[in-house]
Amino acid sequence: MTRASALERLLAGPGRSERVTHVERIPRRTATEGDWPSWVWPLLVDRWRGQGVAQPWSHQVAVAELAHAGRHVVVSTGTASGKSIGYLMPVLSAIHEGAAHPSGRGATALYLSPTKALATDQLRALRELALTDVRAATYDGDTPREERDWVRAHANHVLTNPDMLHRSVLPRHTEWAPFLRRLRYVVVDECHIYRGVFGSHVAQVLRRLRRLCAKYGSEPVFVLASATVSDPAASGARLIGAPVEAVTSDGSPHGSLAFALWEPPLTDATGEQGAPVRRSVTAETADLLTDLVVDGVRTVAFVRSRRGAEAVALTARRSLDEVAPELSHRVAAYRAGYLPEERRELEAALQSGELLGVASTNALELGVDVSGLDGVIIAGWPGTRASLWQQAGRAGRAGQEALAVLVARDDPLDTFLVHHPEALFGKPVEATVLDPDNPYVLEPHLCAAAQEMPLKDPEDLELFGPTTAGLLPDLVRRGLLRHRPAGWFWTRRERASDLADIRGVGGPPVRIVEGTTGRLLGTVDSAAAHSSAHAGAVYLHQGESYVVESLDLEDSVAIVEAADPDWTTTARDLTDITIVEELRGVDWGPVRMSFGTVDVTRQVVSFLRKRILTGEILGEEPLDLPPRDLRTRAVWWTVDERTLADARVEPADVPGAAHAAEHASIGLLPLFATCDRWDIGGVSTALHEDTGRCTVFVYDGHPGGAGFAERGYATAAAWLTATRDAVEACECAAGCPSCVQSPKCGNGNDPLDKAAAVRLLDAVLCGAPGVAAVSAG
Repeated sequence: MTRASALERLLAGPGRSERVTHVERIPRRTATEGDWPSWVWPLLVDRWRGQGVAQPWSHQVAVAELAHAGRHVVVSTGTASGKSIGYLMPVLSAIHEGAAHPSGRGATALYLSPTKALATDQLRALRELALTDVRAATYDGDTPREERDWVRAHANHVLTNPDMLHRSVLPRHTEWAPFLRRLRYVVVDECHIYRGVFGSHVAQVLRRLRRLCAKYGSEPVFVLASATVSDPAASGARLIGAPVEAVTSDGSPHGSLAFALWEPPLTDATGEQGAPVRRSVTAETADLLTDLVVDGVRTVAFVRSRRGAEAVALTARRSLDEVAPELSHRVAAYRAGYLPEERRELEAALQSGELLGVASTNALELGVDVSGLDGVIIAGWPGTRASLWQQAGRAGRAGQEALAVLVARDDPLDTFLVHHPEALFGKPVEATVLDPDNPYVLEPHLCAAAQEMPLKDPEDLELFGPTTAGLLPDLVRRGLLRHRPAGWFWTRRERASDLADIRGVGGPPVRIVEGTTGRLLGTVDSAAAHSSAHAGAVYLHQGESYVVESLDLEDSVAIVEAADPDWTTTARDLTDITIVEELRGVDWGPVRMSFGTVDVTRQVVSFLRKRILTGEILGEEPLDLPPRDLRTRAVWWTVDERTLADARVEPADVPGAAHAAEHASIGLLPLFATCDRWDIGGVSTALHEDTGRCTVFVYDGHPGGAGFAERGYATAAAWLTATRDAVEACECAAGCPSCVQSPKCGNGNDPLDKAAAVRLLDAVLCGAPGVAAVSAG
C-alpha cells in the first residue's frame, strides 16, 4: 500500500479533506557513509559487519572521533539513526584496550538512561555482540544484592540510571573507587528527557560524579545522545557543567514520508460558557486507524493515556465489525507494564503483519524495536518535538514510503501547530530547559557532595555554579553543614542524598497507596498532589487506572482504588501573585517585559470530569484544600492605559483580554520550553498592585523555578507572536478550548475576550525586537 493511496483513503470520506491543514512531503534520504576509524577494535567491526552494518554513517564516525579525542560531545539526530554505534566505537574499544590490565578492567564506562527498560535493551544489544572482553551489567533497583557486589568488583561497562547514581553509587563511592578511577566514558542516553526540575537534579548529580572522578584521578569523556532540539551543545553543556560539541548532521537513510496535520471539526456540542467543542482526538484517531487497517496499512496510533489507547482500539474494532469483520481481531491496545516476552510477541505480531493496527501509549516510544510500519497516527501533540519525531520515526524505518498524521487536540498549542507547519518542519525552536542553580535543587546536592567529600573553595564553588557561595552560609546556619578551614562538612548521621528526590522538589512526596492491598504504587510531588491526587482524581500507574478515595496531606498519603472510568479529571485553581524582585527587564516601547522572583498563593478549588471518547464535560466537583505558597520565577508583561486605549481595548474589556492572553500564552510556551502546560501557571489582572498596570504573569510551578519562565523571557517576541497567531487563527467566534479557554481555570473561564486579546497582544508586540508591525484591528 503506497503512502499516496493511504492518504487518499483518509481524505475520501465526507468533510475529510477540510480537516487536513497541511501535508509535508519529506523526501527519501540516502545514507552518507564513512570509514571505520583505524583505532576501532577490529573484532567489534567484524561483529557489526556480521549484523549487516558494512559501513558506519557519517554522524556515527564524527561522534566517535570527537569522543576518542577526549572531547565531550552530543549527537542530536533523528529516530533510528544509530546513535549507539557512534558512542560504542570509543567505549568498547577503550574497554578492550584496558582488558590487558592486571585487574581486567583498565578502562570502564558508565551508561545512564532515564528508564530501566532502555538500559535493559542496551544490555541485550551489547550481549548480542558476544565480546568476551566486555563485562556489561545493569545496576538498578532490581539488581540483587549479591549481583551488585559483582558489578562493583568486576563489570567494566555498567548500565544504570541517574536515580541509582544519586542514591547508591555516589554516596558509596569508596566501594566504587576502582571503577571510578578508570572511568573513561560516561554515556548519557536520551538526554533531552532531562529537563525542568528533573533535569536540574540530574545536572547536579553529574557534577558530583565529575568531582569524585577527579578525586580518584580520572576525567571521563561525556557522550550525550539527544533527539533533535534547537541548541544541543548549549543544553548538553548546561547538563554536565562543561563545554560540549554537537554533531547534528544526520547521515542515516530514511524512506519518504507524507506527514499530514489534521484538525478535527467543530461539533454542534457546546462546552463551558457555551463555547463550541471540537470532535475529540480519541474518536477521530479511531476513525483514521479503522480506515488504514481496512487498506492494509500497518499502523500504530500513539495516545497519551492507557484508557485513551483502549478507547481507540475498542472503537476501531467495533467499526471494523461493521465494515470488515475479518480484520477486527487484527487491532490491539498496548501499554506500559508488559513483561519482556509480551513486548517481543507484540513486536513480532506487528512485524509479521498479524497485527495491522495498534493503539499504544508512549510505552512504544522508547526502547522497543518496531520497524516495518506503514503509518503512524499521533493523537495530540505529545509534548515535545523530540517525542513527535520519535513517534513519527516509527514509520518508514525499513526504508519504505510511509504516512504520519498528527491529530490536533482541543488545545491552543495543537491549534497553532496544525496551522503553522513551519514550527514542526522548520528549524527546531524548543530547547531542553533546566535550571541547575535553583536553590531548592542545589542545596540538597551540596549537602550530598559534602558528605561524599568536604566542599572546597574555590574549585567546588566553581563546579556547582555561581549561586553556591550564597547558599553555603544558609546551610551552615540551619545546621546541615559545618565550616572549617579545610572546607564545608556534613554534620549529621543520616544520608545527605536522601534530602533530594531527583524526580521532584518541594516537600516530602505524597505516597499513592492501593487501599485494598496496601501496595505502594508510586509517589507524586508534594507540589503536584493537590492537582493530581485529590479525592476523585483519576490516577494512572503503568497504564492502569485508579480513582483517589482520599488525600491525607498531614501523612502525605493518597488512598486509591482500581477503577476503569471512561472519564479524565482536571483540577481547577485560583491564584494570587506578588513580585519579590525583577531580575531582568526590557522596555518594548510603553510595554515592560520582565523576569524575576515572585510569591504565588495557589488553591485548588474544584475538578472537572470529562468523557474520554467525546470530550463532553460531565460535571464540576468542589474541593476543600488549603492554599499553597510558592516562591518561584515568572515572566510578566505590563501595559499602560494609553496603550490599551490605542489598541481599542476598552476598560470593561481589559480583564477578559488579559485573561484570554494569559491562557493562550501558557498553552504556547511548551513550544519553546520543553515543559507541559501543567508545569506552569499564570495570573492576569487589569490592575496589579505591584505594577500599577494591566499585567499578565506566567510562572514556573516548582519552588525556585525550573527554567521555563526564563526561557519564555528569552524568546518572548517569538512566543507571544505564536500566541497571538494561535488565537486569531482559531475559527471559533468568541473563544474555545482550542484557543483561549483553559481546562484548569478556577474562574470557570470567565471573563474571556478573544478579539480583545488579539488587539492586546498586537499592542504588546508593536515594540518587540524583530517583530514586524501588526495591525491593531
